[in-house]
Amino acid sequence: MAKILMKGNEAFGKAAIEAGCHYFFGYPITPQSELPEYLSRELPKVGGAFVQAESEVAAINMVYGAGGTGTRVMTSSSSPGVALKQEGITYCAGAEVPCVILNIMRGGPGLGTIQPSQADYYMSTKGGGNGDYRTPVFAPASVQEAVDMIIEAFDVADIYRTPVMVVADGMIGQMMEPVDFDKERRTRELPEKTWAANGTKGERIPNVINSLYLQSEELEQHNLKLEKKYQTIEENEVQYEMYHTEDAELVFVAYGTVSRIVKTTVDQMREEGHKVGLIRPKTLWPFPDKAFAEIPNAKNLLVVEMSLGQMIDDVKLACECKLPVDFYGRSGGMVPSPAEIANKAKEIIGGAK
Repeated sequence: MAKILMKGNEAFGKAAIEAGCHYFFGYPITPQSELPEYLSRELPKVGGAFVQAESEVAAINMVYGAGGTGTRVMTSSSSPGVALKQEGITYCAGAEVPCVILNIMRGGPGLGTIQPSQADYYMSTKGGGNGDYRTPVFAPASVQEAVDMIIEAFDVADIYRTPVMVVADGMIGQMMEPVDFDKERRTRELPEKTWAANGTKGERIPNVINSLYLQSEELEQHNLKLEKKYQTIEENEVQYEMYHTEDAELVFVAYGTVSRIVKTTVDQMREEGHKVGLIRPKTLWPFPDKAFAEIPNAKNLLVVEMSLGQMIDDVKLACECKLPVDFYGRSGGMVPSPAEIANKAKEIIGGAK
């Protein structure tokens, strides 16, 4: 198939179907409503089902039930809607139910604005629900990556029996770009779902999907089992991009749409003779700590986000506070320009002399 021009939200939906997702439960909210609209039309064509739930809370609990049968299942929303899903997400993590949750982020707090934002970093990477759990988090920077990462998210969910989040700001959801659905992708060996509650057929003891452990000793063992799984994910699933970092003395750190803007800044500043580069996390968790060992000439780090600064903590931990970490961000749906970012970088470079 040749490349086709698609809006990000619709590309997310087509990618989910390509990944074998037959069930979607969700609720309309801007700026991701084109995704459920697309799936409501296309899922029945492949024998699947689309359910518009009565609320975000209902949608994630439907995901819990359907995912517990071993089928590939998905939900999507935007920032305040994903906040409502947090209880269900931690239930899925505790019960080890694989599923994919897509967040097309908008400005907040509260209802905020429908404009693009990255202010859900904490909620996505630190766990918005209760208990000791983590969720892998993919962060695409283009519509093509939106497709690739949704497909990979379903594989990661099945391999590790875990909810997986994909986060993209509203700009990626709304933009149109050419997408190749036939490109070669990583082949993953998927485990048999012997744990699924999908009917015994009189051949085995019923499987139980549950996150309730009344005995403290039993729950501690379950938590330790989950922690071991998260450690394996940290070892195997980190993804990042290095852009002109070989000789960079100032290294930007940015993800998603902002990383595209920062690349323009890097190119323009390099034309002016400045040694700058970019670390782009493709996975927000696990965070690419190892990338910060690959910038031997760096004297400064500059985090750029569409928020008031949420990734800074992870960057400071990753560099073990050995480098000064500065920040430039816009919030409330405002998008930084290459010139604004360059001005901030030049202030830092001047101050470092």
